[in-house]
Amino acid sequence: MSMKLFRQWGASLCLGFLATVSVLPTFAQDLAGAKDHPAVKRFGGSTIVGYEVRNFDAVEFQTSTFKEFDLQTYKRRYVQPPLALEGKLTRLWYEAPGATRSLELFRNYANDLTASGFTALYDSTRDSAAGSYTNFLANFSSGQRDFIKNNRSEYVMYGADASTVRTGTFQKGNTTVRLISIDWPKEDATYKSRQGAYIAVDILETKAMEQNMVVVSASDISKSITANGKVAIYGILFDTGKADVKPESKPSLEQIAAFLKAEPTVKLHVVGHTDSVGSFDSNLALSKRRADAVAAVLAKDYGIAANRLVGNGVASLAPVASNNSDEGKAKNRRVELVPQ
Repeated sequence: MSMKLFRQWGASLCLGFLATVSVLPTFAQDLAGAKDHPAVKRFGGSTIVGYEVRNFDAVEFQTSTFKEFDLQTYKRRYVQPPLALEGKLTRLWYEAPGATRSLELFRNYANDLTASGFTALYDSTRDSAAGSYTNFLANFSSGQRDFIKNNRSEYVMYGADASTVRTGTFQKGNTTVRLISIDWPKEDATYKSRQGAYIAVDILETKAMEQNMVVVSASDISKSITANGKVAIYGILFDTGKADVKPESKPSLEQIAAFLKAEPTVKLHVVGHTDSVGSFDSNLALSKRRADAVAAVLAKDYGIAANRLVGNGVASLAPVASNNSDEGKAKNRRVELVPQ
């Protein structure tokens, strides 16, 4: 072969190779660091596009027909109260291959789970009353409860075709799985998505939370207020979305009461702080209710004069860490004591 022909052949080969590469899927590989959960198989040919693991979280699992979405609390409402569980949470979004659609994708997962010994606590494809899913997907928008780290846009789940939503809850032993499948209507470079089906798979393994917070002593409360003008208390505990002070909060409450009794002229603002999960308005109201609840317990159970305590809530307005990680969110959920 002459040198001229060799160059022409080489150029053609390179162009052919580039043309071949250009038609390959843009997102052919799983999200970096993502992996399947051993309890749930992957639909053949699908790709992990969203992934997150939380060592401890609370999830409300659907067990009955969806009714409506509460725009005040950003919670879904069902015919029957959802199943509230806590434990280790693994969250995955899968993008299905080719012409796969939501129903096919959902049925494959549902059938495989039941074949593996899971019991269906709810299956929308078997629910004759399942109908409108208006705003059901709202929690997938950025900053809300169902949003997870992904290499697509938030709109892939949040802005999907609501008429294609399929939902289910499956349970075996201490493992509960939530499935939400949807169809994305068209190829869209802006939203980094392909036309086709996506499924969100949440796996919660129930377990008790490890209580690792160090109780701040009365003397340390005094030192922090003197030095910093405030003190953060992490040992006052609440259930997710609720304002009832849990019994496990007693050691911290005892130290706050001891400080107040040692400093009888001090009056405090009790300030509730939340992370950024959920709507700002609901978190603002929740943080205020929690602060009021702490003040009420100190007055009722520890004999602190009610006029020495004022409850205030600031939601997520004063973070001490990023809300993009579980560790940061945990640091932001706190009660602070600030002198009046």
